Amino acid sequence: MTVTLDVTTPNELSLEALWMPFTANRAFKKAPRLLVEAKGMYYTSADGRQILDSTAGLWCVNAGHCREPIVAAIQRAAATLDYAPAFSMGHPTSFELASRLADMLPGDLDHVFFANSGSEAVDTALKIALAYHISRGQPGRARFIGRVRGYHGVGFGGISVGGIENNRKAFAAQLLPLVDHLPATHDLARNAFSRGQPTAGKELADSLETLVQKHGADTIAAVIVEPVAGSAGVLVPPVGYLERLRELCTKHGILLIFDEVITGFGRLGASFGTEYFGVQPDLMTVAKGITNGAVPMGAVFVRRGIYESVLSAVEAGIEFFHGYTYSGHPLAAAAGLATLDVYREEGLFARAAELAPYWEAAVHSLRGSPNVIDVRNLGLVGAVELASRDAKVGARGADVMAECFANENLLIRVTGDIIAMSPPLIVEREQIDQIVERLGRALRRVS
Repeated sequence: MTVTLDVTTPNELSLEALWMPFTANRAFKKAPRLLVEAKGMYYTSADGRQILDSTAGLWCVNAGHCREPIVAAIQRAAATLDYAPAFSMGHPTSFELASRLADMLPGDLDHVFFANSGSEAVDTALKIALAYHISRGQPGRARFIGRVRGYHGVGFGGISVGGIENNRKAFAAQLLPLVDHLPATHDLARNAFSRGQPTAGKELADSLETLVQKHGADTIAAVIVEPVAGSAGVLVPPVGYLERLRELCTKHGILLIFDEVITGFGRLGASFGTEYFGVQPDLMTVAKGITNGAVPMGAVFVRRGIYESVLSAVEAGIEFFHGYTYSGHPLAAAAGLATLDVYREEGLFARAAELAPYWEAAVHSLRGSPNVIDVRNLGLVGAVELASRDAKVGARGADVMAECFANENLLIRVTGDIIAMSPPLIVEREQIDQIVERLGRALRRVS
């Protein structure tokens, strides 16, 4: 099924009015990279080139682009129920999606609160954590512990618990006050060129004990971490690290939140990181792959005891004063159901697990390429870290991205001088080879 939109052609397009997110706007508008169509593993650029997508859009298009069952589901929803209020009203599709998602989750992680993005999901999870402790008569548990180099979206809560310095310093005057951070797990000196989980660094989780001693366990509401830190450059947790973090949170009555906006929905070859690592959090945030990126949606998965505690603390009326106009939006819920069907019917999570060893060998073949100081991987995600130019952190990475797009017809993502790749789960071995070959050529051309 092909849908043609009557839009302004790129040559007629004014770029001035749009303030682009996380973009060097002046540089982009001098040399724009415009995408006009997508299908399967490829984007089509404004000048008609087929661009191989090694990043699943922005970590989100796990089943490949413009999948017909998802497109059809969105069209039907738009023609049937364009919008339904989420406050004190409901529609069947959102309840069905919540039930389907709960069936995928381990243990008693079986309640779902819908949001519209990963950022909203994180702020929601932080609020749920506070509400839970208040419901149990512990309002003093108000401190959050994030992690250095963690990314949890762009709400004030997410920036506060996040640990990416550029995001924090721009808004430092108004970040949440009761926040601390665990150290980052990335350790090039001990773990460079690890295949899968690095062996050194489990003890970094013990920094939580230090923070407990500093602040008191009875002041800490939750710890939030990404199982694999994606936006900071694919930082893979050391063996035993997440297990130790879970142990310490349980010991001290602290909630553990997994931000699985990137690791969710098959990226590691399992439904979620909690399944892959065998570590169950108390709360989980997801977005991106929940609708294959086709309609904005996020969600928080909540353990049953947390949900019941918050509800039982209020005799009647609204139990949790939080929500969004578009929570569980009909189009997003329809897209979510269709996306889950595609994942299941095509066995994409198992396919990712099967491809993971081939992907690992391919990305590690770039070791020895010019300026490469590390290669790392897990599931169908990988990173190539480059040495930075003197006093120009990020410049080399930006040049490689531009070279890949302009001359190799390859879409990659960079964060500083780290190249991140996370192809759609439909990727073929031949396309994995092409991704690595094209990136390798670009690395050899960029000094």
